[in-house]
Formats: sequence, structure tokens, C-alpha cells
Amino acid sequence: MAAIVVRHKVKDYATWKAGYDGHGPTRKAAGCQGTVVFRSADDPSEVVIVLEWDSVENAKQFAGSAELREKMEELGVTDRPDMYFLNEDDRTAQ
Repeated sequence: MAAIVVRHKVKDYATWKAGYDGHGPTRKAAGCQGTVVFRSADDPSEVVIVLEWDSVENAKQFAGSAELREKMEELGVTDRPDMYFLNEDDRTAQ
């Protein structure tokens, strides 16, 4: 299992979220296994997303695609996203 953690700001959260949800089938076709969306408690325009992927390679390919850049611009992402690509090392129940 791999993951991407993404942080960026959006112009209008409701507009962004509707478009993000609508883009789900495209993410799934690229290897995304599921997502969790968080909003900053201090800045509601700041969004952090954790996306699980089938592989880091597929995650990087999707994240670097022109299609994703265009979709982010269309949905009102207002700054350059911070992206962290992660490989699962260990999973334990707490």
C-alpha cells in the first residue's frame, strides 16, 4: 500500500468538494483505493487529503498528470499543492 498526502488551499470549499467527489472514478481508474479529506481547524480554505494507492508509481503518475493540474485549476485550488508520497512500513492496531 502507498499513499499521497496533499495540502493546498481552495477558493470555495463547497465547489472544490463537489468537483473532487465527481473526480473519484478517474482517481479509482488510476489506482486510488480511497481517500480521507480534512479541513484546517484554523483556515477553512486549507484542505489536507490522504489518498491510498495501489503503488507509489501509479500515485506519482497521477499526481504529475496534466489532467490533474487542469482539474485542480478548474476547481479553484489557489496555491501550489504540497505532496508527500509514502510507502506503508507497518500497520498496527492501537
